[in-house]
Amino acid sequence: MIQSRRTTNQREEEILRELQKAGGSCRVSYLAKQLTVSNETIRRNIRTLEESKIVRKVHGGVHLIEDIGEEPFQSRISTHAHEKARLASAVAENIGDGDSVFLDIGSTTAYVAMELKQRSNLFVVTNSAFVANTLTTRNGNRVFLAGGELRAHDGGAFGAEALDLVQRLNVQFAVFSVGAVNAELGFMLHDLEEANLARVAAANAQVRIVVADKDKFNKRAPVSIGSDTQFDVFYTDAQPPDAITQMLEAKDIDLVVVD
Repeated sequence: MIQSRRTTNQREEEILRELQKAGGSCRVSYLAKQLTVSNETIRRNIRTLEESKIVRKVHGGVHLIEDIGEEPFQSRISTHAHEKARLASAVAENIGDGDSVFLDIGSTTAYVAMELKQRSNLFVVTNSAFVANTLTTRNGNRVFLAGGELRAHDGGAFGAEALDLVQRLNVQFAVFSVGAVNAELGFMLHDLEEANLARVAAANAQVRIVVADKDKFNKRAPVSIGSDTQFDVFYTDAQPPDAITQMLEAKDIDLVVVD
């Protein structure tokens, strides 16, 4: 999980922020341009970050080595299980018999799928083996599982085949879990492929729902889903900090706090 950062100044925080937005690796010249400073200033700060074992210098650039990955799916689905179940129940109230819905690979989304087991005639699009297994062959549902190799740690399908399916099927609702909710960077994920697929799924849905428990507040993950991706509703289990609330208002995202 994300460790506490051992930065010594604001410039180092800015460098780490840009590295995360870039997916974890980029060139020194890119950082200098983004932060409007010299290459030497970037190199000087990188040396300090490298001594703290947060980044590693590579030829012509820098790589984030801090452990910012996700735990395996089976571990995540058992974490904050009560909170996720309550959130899932609230989200599922929006979805009725015969509706169409996209569900991603997140652990909270998996709880939404379990809540939807009582619905009938659903049209389900997903890249999650867990979601597909939960809702297929039940109550007249039609389930479309995105193609491609399933990842070992979360049973998710990604790549060109998955993107092609999601792009061709329009749904009423799309439900997304996220790895972090950040006041400055918005909704964030741990994987670039997840972010790419989330953007496509959001573009092909009428109502875009993000669900995350309060543990995700003010955290960071390597990839921002993108400021150009529109979401409609954010479900969570506690009132977010003021800065996050202001971010949601600026993006015209409705906030639903599930007590």
